Formats: sequence, structure tokens, C-alpha cells
Amino acid sequence: MKLAGRLLLLLLLLLLAVGGHGRVRVKTPFLGLTDGFGSLLPKLSRPANHSRIFYAVMFDAGSTGTRVHVYTFIQSDSGNVVSPASSTQEELPILDNEMFHSIKPGLSAYADSPEAVQHVFDESPFLVPDGSVGVMNGTYEGILAWISVNYLTGHLSAQAKSTVGILDLGGGSTQITFLPNQRETIERVPVADYVARFGILNTSFELYTYSYLGNGLMAARLATLGALGAEGLEWRVFKSSCLPKKFRGEWSFGELTYRVSGDPDGFAGYKLCYQEVLKVVKGIIHQPYKLEDSNVFYAFSYYFDRAVDAGLIDEAHGGMLEVRDFKKRAKEVCDEMTKSPPVSPFLCMDMTYITCLLKDGFGFKESAVLKLTKKVNNVEASWALGAMLEHFHNLKIQ
Repeated sequence: MKLAGRLLLLLLLLLLAVGGHGRVRVKTPFLGLTDGFGSLLPKLSRPANHSRIFYAVMFDAGSTGTRVHVYTFIQSDSGNVVSPASSTQEELPILDNEMFHSIKPGLSAYADSPEAVQHVFDESPFLVPDGSVGVMNGTYEGILAWISVNYLTGHLSAQAKSTVGILDLGGGSTQITFLPNQRETIERVPVADYVARFGILNTSFELYTYSYLGNGLMAARLATLGALGAEGLEWRVFKSSCLPKKFRGEWSFGELTYRVSGDPDGFAGYKLCYQEVLKVVKGIIHQPYKLEDSNVFYAFSYYFDRAVDAGLIDEAHGGMLEVRDFKKRAKEVCDEMTKSPPVSPFLCMDMTYITCLLKDGFGFKESAVLKLTKKVNNVEASWALGAMLEHFHNLKIQ
């Protein structure tokens, strides 16, 4: 569809986290624009023939907030037209820029009145046909995020000789996705669900990827406290040596509120805390074979947020950290909380869990380097861009 000399390809994907079990996805082409919409589109950052420009819009409506990505793409110099209807092109579009905005609350705020959400779609200019809603699981989300980051870092080009891996730590689940350098890494997976395959640019990719539901940071807090599936929340107090001894308060997760405290009659500190969080990781997280022979890993979400809270990186710029940096800071935070109350009572537990997850879970060496960031080349690092590329190229991920 050409409008005003521009090729416009707009895609709506709606993703909703439902009880930590996955995301709901709505995918549909955008079939109409108002006359004034063109003035809202982002400006090009480089010269280009207007007939070679197209746009894509992605809505990520999650449980805690709604985010919109407006991508500006430039058609490659070869003259091939990239469109959702074509899956034979062998060149990726050039991403010129992204316009990003987020608002709160998320869809969980409408859990008791979904007809409020239905009304928005009915009144919107988007076409949302029947059967366009499906569930996206965490593993698929990890694959799309891997595609996003490797596209943005130039590792999906035909000339690329290496790729980067990704680590994502959410509230309910955590994901790991990378392209192994050793065939045996794929051959040694516990079950076939750890492997995903797709092809792009005449290249086949076989990824090691898995999403661990229940091992996100908030879910790990719950398990560490021994509150998973517990009853009698109105009178029980859940104690942990990962919390300051004199701390006592309430913590909410999954629409439930828990009374939590340190152990005033016991001990607190890194070693005891590590023993507690190890129970949440050991025997659950699979260690990939020859993980250290793989490529650089990008780490997102709570890896980034808690590193900022702990003073390890700058929030505006992110940074490179070794696994031992998480361990060292976890020890400091846990030891300091025995002397004075920390700003965040859960920082010791969270930093210790991240350390344990990386070392005893995935099997990273303490010298392994992670790149912590929220943006890659000024673009939000998320699954959204990968979903767009998957739609353009019909990757047939399996």
C-alpha cells in the first residue's frame, strides 16, 4: 500500500503477561491511516529516497505497562522491496531510527473489566480480526530478543562470523539464548525444547534457548522466603538470612501480600543467603556444555536494574561487568546490612541470587564478561524488533 509516495507497513502485536505463563500476541496489518498521522512519524536521520522508506508500529501491552515502538526502515540499495507479503528477499531492511514511548498502568489493571480493553480496539483505526490473538511463551520471546540484539549489533549480516548471546531476568521467569560454537552443546540438551531453529539470509541458525518459569527475580524471592504456595498469609511471617536482622515489613507479588522479616535470633550475611538461594537454582537450571566457548552475552531487565541499584553501573550508559563483580558487590551489600539498614532490604537477596544464577545455574566463570544495557545503538533492546523482522522474513521458528 503506497500513500503519499511512501511504502507504509504497520504491524500491531499485542503482548500480555498472564500470571507469568506467557504473553498474548495480536498480529494484524494496519489498513488505514488518518490524514494527519504522517506528521507524527519520526524524521529520517539519513538521506533517502522517500519511495524507499517504510514504517512499522509495535504495541507491547504487558501486565505492568504498555509500550509502543515506531520503527523507520529504509529499503536496501539492491532495490528489493521488503514487505510482510514477501518471504523470499535475502537482505534485511536498514533500521534508521525508533520512536519509543511507554505508559502505565498495564493490562493487569483491567483484569476485572476486559471490556474496557475491547472498547479501545473497537474504536481504534487498527483492524483486529477474529483469531488474531495467541500466546507467546517465554522461550519464543527470548528467541525474538536474540534476533533483535544480533540485528542491532550487525551479527545477522551474511558477513558476520560471530553472534552475541542474551540473558533476560524478568520478575517471573528468566531466559538464556545463544548460538553455540560447539555442536555438542546442542546434542547434550536435556530435552528438545532447549533448541530452536530458523533460517535467514541463506543461513540456518540452531539456538540454545530456554525460559525458566519461576526463576525470575520476584519469583525467586518468593521461593527463597519459603513462601511458594504457602497458606495462612494473614498470620505467617517469612524469615530469611538474606534480609536485615531488624527488618520487618510487607512485600507484594502476584496480587498477594506477604509479611517478611530478617531473623532477629539468627545470623545474616552472604554465605547463609547463598545457601538459601542455591536451593532455588540447583537442579533446576541446566548448565549448557561449553558455555565459556560461546560469545559475549548481553544482560537485560533486572540484571541491569539491580546492578544500577547496587552502584555497579550508571543507569544512563550501562556498562561491562564480570560475574565476579556481582559476587563481590553481593558480599559487600550483605555484610553492610548487618551494620546499617540498606536503602533496599531485598538488595542482598537479589544480588546473591543473580550471582548464584550466573555461577551455579548457567555455569558462567567468574571472569565471564556481561554487557548490561537497555538500548543497543539507541534502540530499545527487546523482542519487539525481532518480532518485526520475523514477520518480514517469515522465519518459521521451530
